[in-house]
Amino acid sequence: MLTTLVERSSLADESKTSDDVGFDETKQRNTISTAIADDRQISELTWRSGLATAGAACSYFVTVGFLNAFGVFQEYYTSTLLHGYSDFQISWLGSFALFAFFAGAPAAGILSDKYGPTTPIACGSVTVLFAIFMISLCKKYYQFFLAQGMVLGLGMAFIGIPASGMVPRYFARHRALATGISIGGSSLGGIIWPIIFDRLFHHDGVSFGWSLRIAGFIQIPLLAFIILSVRLPVPKPSSQDGMTSEKGAATKAEHKSKGIAALKSPAFILVCSGLFLGYLGFFSPFFYISTYAVHLGESTTLAFYLVSIVNGASLVGRILPGMLADRYGRWNLLMCSAFLAGVCAFCWTAATSIPGVVVWSVAYGFSSGAILSLQLACATSLAPPESASSLIGITMGSVSLSGLFGTPINGAILGRGGYIGLSCFSGGMLIICSGFILAARLSLNKKLIAVV
Repeated sequence: MLTTLVERSSLADESKTSDDVGFDETKQRNTISTAIADDRQISELTWRSGLATAGAACSYFVTVGFLNAFGVFQEYYTSTLLHGYSDFQISWLGSFALFAFFAGAPAAGILSDKYGPTTPIACGSVTVLFAIFMISLCKKYYQFFLAQGMVLGLGMAFIGIPASGMVPRYFARHRALATGISIGGSSLGGIIWPIIFDRLFHHDGVSFGWSLRIAGFIQIPLLAFIILSVRLPVPKPSSQDGMTSEKGAATKAEHKSKGIAALKSPAFILVCSGLFLGYLGFFSPFFYISTYAVHLGESTTLAFYLVSIVNGASLVGRILPGMLADRYGRWNLLMCSAFLAGVCAFCWTAATSIPGVVVWSVAYGFSSGAILSLQLACATSLAPPESASSLIGITMGSVSLSGLFGTPINGAILGRGGYIGLSCFSGGMLIICSGFILAARLSLNKKLIAVV
């Protein structure tokens, strides 16, 4: 009996020792995991995350940057190929391309979250190249509408949305800055594409068709770089495959639930409503600054370069506020950017000379630059990074009708009320947008002075 008691005591001690060891190992693993997470937070910039950000910036260069240069086409079509059509009719080409881009964004984002970014980007690349080469053959209005207005915008959605959706998966602490850099590619495109087309259209004697084909050849290596550089983050290795699969399924369900909850949140609904109204006037200067300069009696060369100046200032306005937003609050900076852009829009017609128009272009480009980048940083902060592409797509999808009707409405206002009516409409819509963003920010934190 004594022997039995000794054996039981020994077994109990072993069990206790085993439990203690197990607890210590679990505690040690948790400590190591926390240290790894902290280290990843400190060193978010790696070769993989850097390439993904560069690829996302390149994707916006060849998509939204190309669309931002529509002011060049607006002026060229008005004076040459579509001379018999009004500004209102021609503006539908650019506005419908924006609509197609925004309308295709939800589908592109959902597919990217489900299957990864490579396949959507590859399909979008083929579509964009097809559209550009078809534009080079167009002669009639309906042909331009189908190629440049519909096919081009839809193909661009499947490039830009999946690429930008990868950035939040790599960056948490510096998400606004990384997003600003990636969205800055659209501003860089808005600088370079107008210069390219101005040289081809007016100085080098290249026909319209070959100008578009040259643009297509430029995009081929850029699209290849995007496909190769934009990749999902490498999953963490684990030796317990069964437990990992069960945990992964539970995690996916949790992320899906949080993503759906984010779509129903007051902040998301309010910011999408505000952006819907703001986008009715947001693109007006990008599309009509060239025609405004010609209206003042300036040369078409200066008119083309004004589009580049607006986009150049917008590039700085997308990166610098991103640096400040990570420190002072993304929602705060987004609200301020929309408000200042509205104020600048109201001052549009006060610029009546070359220096004045240049200064105004810089001011509007800088103040409005953060709207595109910070809207994505704010939206993706409401849900896990695994749902980032879907949230980005739905956020942009919410402004699809604004992109469709905004520029034609502006064209109609321009035809009846002149540029002062256009500036008042654009400014008013952006001021109202800032009010909705303020309401969204207060729904997250009711303190007036807080980092949100």
